[in-house]
Amino acid sequence: MKVERISYSVSGLKNVGTLVYDETATKRPLMLMAPNWLGINPTSTEVARTLLADRYVVFMADMYGEGNAPKGTENPMEFLAPLMKDAKATRSRIVAAFDTMLSETAKRGIGDSSRRAAIGFCFGGANVLDLARSGADVAAVVSMHGSLATPMPAKKGEVKAACLVVHGAADPIAPKAERDAFEQEMDAAGARWTMLTFGGVVHAFTDVGVNFPPVAVYNEPATRHGYELAHGFIADAFAGKI
Repeated sequence: MKVERISYSVSGLKNVGTLVYDETATKRPLMLMAPNWLGINPTSTEVARTLLADRYVVFMADMYGEGNAPKGTENPMEFLAPLMKDAKATRSRIVAAFDTMLSETAKRGIGDSSRRAAIGFCFGGANVLDLARSGADVAAVVSMHGSLATPMPAKKGEVKAACLVVHGAADPIAPKAERDAFEQEMDAAGARWTMLTFGGVVHAFTDVGVNFPPVAVYNEPATRHGYELAHGFIADAFAGKI
């Protein structure tokens, strides 16, 4: 499996994404991955390598810029607050990562650019939903325990992607009121959307080893079923079945 660091820029900010792909495979779909709030690190790169790159050519988005990623000791919501409040800047960064994925895979002659998807975790879930809200030409986006609120809701007719939200019903980061508002937003935009909610499951359920009840706890069944649904959902979107 090849892992490459890719430099690109967004409004003068230098970003460094990561391209992960099997050099022996041809014409796999392109997958933009937006990591959790910790950004691109060994853990998220291992997720890309072991759980995604056997099916897709994966490009991991850098949402912070080189040298600006958290150390992991910060309060996540305090660290993310400036970006979450600045929806325009955040959206421009995920769109730039998507565009970089397309250009860099084309340069290398890898992947099938006619099949494009995105998956995000935690803050990354919000990022890929913003990609869909931007009107990007992507078949499907999947949010895993992502934030669902936005100060820049989707406009009617602009969401091209089929949107899947995989969520914990007891997630205090994006509680039921936020889920309800997201549903209303997607309906008003005329989007194709699906939501799977696991009862009793909280935030960060895909993050192995996380155990901070009642906020964030790893849940193996939710992770396994969530990924199975995500892969099937994306395949159906590619086939025009959604």
